Amino acid sequence: MTRTRNVGEARRGLCIYLAAVMVASGVIEWRLYREGGPISEHRGLVFLLMWTPALASLVARLMMREGMRDVSFRPGGLDGLKGMLIAWFYPVAVGALAYGAAWWTGLAEFRPPPLSQAGLEQASSMTRFFVLLALTASAGTLGAMVFAAGEEIGWRGYMLTRLIDAGVPRPVLTGGLIWGLWHTPLILSGQYASGPHPILSACIFIVDVAVFSYFIAWLRLTTGSVWPAVVAHGAWNAIIQGAFDASTTGTSLWVGESGILIILVGLALVSQIVRGRWPARRTPGEPVFADLEASKI
Repeated sequence: MTRTRNVGEARRGLCIYLAAVMVASGVIEWRLYREGGPISEHRGLVFLLMWTPALASLVARLMMREGMRDVSFRPGGLDGLKGMLIAWFYPVAVGALAYGAAWWTGLAEFRPPPLSQAGLEQASSMTRFFVLLALTASAGTLGAMVFAAGEEIGWRGYMLTRLIDAGVPRPVLTGGLIWGLWHTPLILSGQYASGPHPILSACIFIVDVAVFSYFIAWLRLTTGSVWPAVVAHGAWNAIIQGAFDASTTGTSLWVGESGILIILVGLALVSQIVRGRWPARRTPGEPVFADLEASKI
């Protein structure tokens, strides 16, 4: 059984982890800033950046002489499979509701790419969109999971459980805010999820990520496995960015990862999914290490 850490150990581990994340991420983000242009043009650096939370957690584990068992890489049986399916469907539901509302009301324009490589230039807009959605929800999600795993091994595989052990008030919200703030340098530089007003985009993005973090934390803690969190993160990046964003033109104030409609739809869905009490587990099949009330985390 994975032992329960005392408050002091958890806090020391968190300090080491956050310091390592800040240093490693700062170096890579400075390099991205110097290179210029959207981060999509620098996939190698983005891969390194997204794996800094995992590497930081390894540093903390080594310095604190902790093992890797509580990440946890076990799939979690039927609960884990159910969690992965919910994780995969969530961005489809958010995208359909938020972007659908924006397209229908004229807040943004529905314009899927031509998909010339697939020979679909003459196909209808809806056909091109659903082909793109199918591709991003399958192969695209698998590819995005390779990137997302680096963040989830760190954020939910290490930081989340330590925030709970350390007695940090509202640990899920705190973790979500840290996760959101981690993205802000590249938003403020205009290289990621940034509209005409980067400061406003950053503020909206942080709220959006905080909402999403409740969903991912619920998946991680109730299943005891990190894999539903990896699927959720990978599917979100692939489907929202690769299908819905790619099929949309117009203002980024309402849609996109710094869009108001994304927050509103996310709040509506997440508030229904994560309500009540959570039995928090470090790994599948092991005893609950914390009984969490959704309204207090």
